[in-house]
Amino acid sequence: MAVRVQAEDFDVSAEIATLRKDNPRIGAIASFIGVVRDLNEGDSVAEMTLEHYPGMTEKSVEEIIMQARGSWQVMDALVIHRIGTLKPLDQIVLVVVTSAHRGDAFAACEFIMDFLKTRAPFWKKEQTGKGARWVDARAADDAAAERWQKQGE
Repeated sequence: MAVRVQAEDFDVSAEIATLRKDNPRIGAIASFIGVVRDLNEGDSVAEMTLEHYPGMTEKSVEEIIMQARGSWQVMDALVIHRIGTLKPLDQIVLVVVTSAHRGDAFAACEFIMDFLKTRAPFWKKEQTGKGARWVDARAADDAAAERWQKQGE
């Protein structure tokens, strides 16, 4: 299990190769890559600045991964989340989950991403043609996270 919050970009192929290296028990790898869009809520986005709470952010993401490991057969997981100023097409986040079977890998990867969007202490500010604005959590993101909680009941 690894969590990294960093300004630098990441190489998806290299990160996946490192995570699965020399483990013949892995039968499935699920990944998600989040990318900066050039449009949000009908406005063009020139750049996005991501901030976080050092120490608290990593701990929060580690807890999300541990919740996933408690619900699915996860062998390993990696979350890399970038901070700083990013432009459209830049990678923001990488979530990778390894498991023996695809169902566990897919579900755990989706769970981790849904909870990253709603529970991890990251703040996003977009620079649009209308000026700078903080990005609020979307109702769809909250609903996605709540879906997991309802499944656990």
